[in-house]
Amino acid sequence: MNRVLLPTAADTHTFGRRLAELLRAGDLVLLTGPLGAGKTALTQGIGAGLGVLGDITSPTFVIARVHRPDPVGGRGVALVHADAYRLGDASDPRAEIDDLDLDASVDEAVTVVEWGEGLVEQLAEAHLRIRLDRREDDTRVAELEPVGGDWAQRLAALGLAALG
Repeated sequence: MNRVLLPTAADTHTFGRRLAELLRAGDLVLLTGPLGAGKTALTQGIGAGLGVLGDITSPTFVIARVHRPDPVGGRGVALVHADAYRLGDASDPRAEIDDLDLDASVDEAVTVVEWGEGLVEQLAEAHLRIRLDRREDDTRVAELEPVGGDWAQRLAALGLAALG
């Protein structure tokens, strides 16, 4: 497991931008961690790195948002940003995830799901799980766990040791 120290929210955003360099259509990224740990800040960085349109905010109340690539400065890959937080209380959260139809766009977009652990792994054969924690001094710690595919090689190419 790779650990990255992120001293500020800006560092979390910057790390998301760097992570976006590895991402391609069909990738699934699961973000876990307590409220305020930096999941949306990381996603904002990923969106900036992909060059998508629109403000990236927490999709808690709409559950999912699609951010199209900027035709001028983007990489040509959309970002689907979903939040399964409110689905945890549903009688059948997996059925509600199915209703979102995320699998329809997973092959052509980078899909980032907050609070999706145990609910969305079936969307892709391989995925990247990132656990974010926030310490009392506001430092964030990101633990990256590659699950299948070529995630381990891609993370090695990112050079995480240099990040702390």
